[in-house]
Amino acid sequence: MSAAKHDVFQAIADPTRREVLRLLAKKEMPISSIATHFPISRTAVVKHLHILSEAKLVSSRKEGREKLYTLQPEPLEKVQEWLSYYEQFWSNKLSMLKHLVENDEQSKG
Repeated sequence: MSAAKHDVFQAIADPTRREVLRLLAKKEMPISSIATHFPISRTAVVKHLHILSEAKLVSSRKEGREKLYTLQPEPLEKVQEWLSYYEQFWSNKLSMLKHLVENDEQSKG
């Protein structure tokens, strides 16, 4: 009985995991180095890395006694695609705000 795989949205829902991704965007890191950035146990960091790995956001490789983690940003494209749909709403709201501000300035001037 295995747990369901985590998708990219579940993986990035947690702020700790988002911070792990930010750290790994800079360079490949072992668990010990990642853990120093958080006020949680190494075991908790490993659990977060496992979820990120299930979502295919990180990959790992053994080097000697250490396990090194690397960012795999490709699954974030799903998030970008999802967000891009909503950009039209922001764009529309900003256009309306600009129009209101310009009209307000013209009526005062």
